[in-house]
This record gives sequence, structure tokens and C-alpha cells, in this order.
Amino acid sequence: MEQSGLVVQIIETVSIGIEFIGVAVIVLAFLYAIVRGIAHWGQRKADVYDRLRVFIGKALQLGLEFLVAADIIRTVLIEPTLQPLLALGVLIVIRTVLSWSITVDLEGCWPWQVAKNKKEQ
Repeated sequence: MEQSGLVVQIIETVSIGIEFIGVAVIVLAFLYAIVRGIAHWGQRKADVYDRLRVFIGKALQLGLEFLVAADIIRTVLIEPTLQPLLALGVLIVIRTVLSWSITVDLEGCWPWQVAKNKKEQ
């Protein structure tokens, strides 16, 4: 195998590994959140639903970050032509909107307002 083919294969393997980590973060966090939610519900703790929602939202955001990183690595380093770069741009916009909507749902304000609101408290 030639040198550039080996490098492309390594980069592809790394990006797949990062994607796997992103999916694993989401799946494991969901499973953990469900077990934790059931345990808290059984203990009659307050705000079980809100805690579950916040935990899952943060796990989704973290998983999305891993998935975006894998897409960037794969697209920029392996196939930096116009069509894959445009597809990457669309994916990043969609995932950014998803992340923002999760933040708005969890924090009640836009992502850039979170730090400002925390300083005022």
C-alpha cells in the first residue's frame, strides 16, 4: 500500500472511531439517564423529569460535537473538494441549529446569552 493510501486509511479509521465515540456517548448517556431517572423516581426525588431532560440534552450536545468533529476530519483531510465541503457545511449548520435548540430548551435563552445570564445571577 502506498504512503498516501495508508494516511487516508488512518484518517478514515480515526474519524470512524470519533463517530463511534459520539454515538456511544449518546447511547450510554440515554441508558444511564433512564436508570438514574427510575432510581430518582423510586426515591420520590423532586424534579426527576427536569433532571432527566437536562442530562439527556447535555449528552446529545456532547455526542453532536463528536459527530461534527468526525465529519470535519473526514471531509477536510480526505476529500476536500467542493461537493463534500458543501455537504459538510449543511451538516454543520443542521447540527448547530440542533445544538442551539437544545440549549434554548435547557437554559431558556440563546447560547450566547447563557454566560451573561449566569454572571447576573
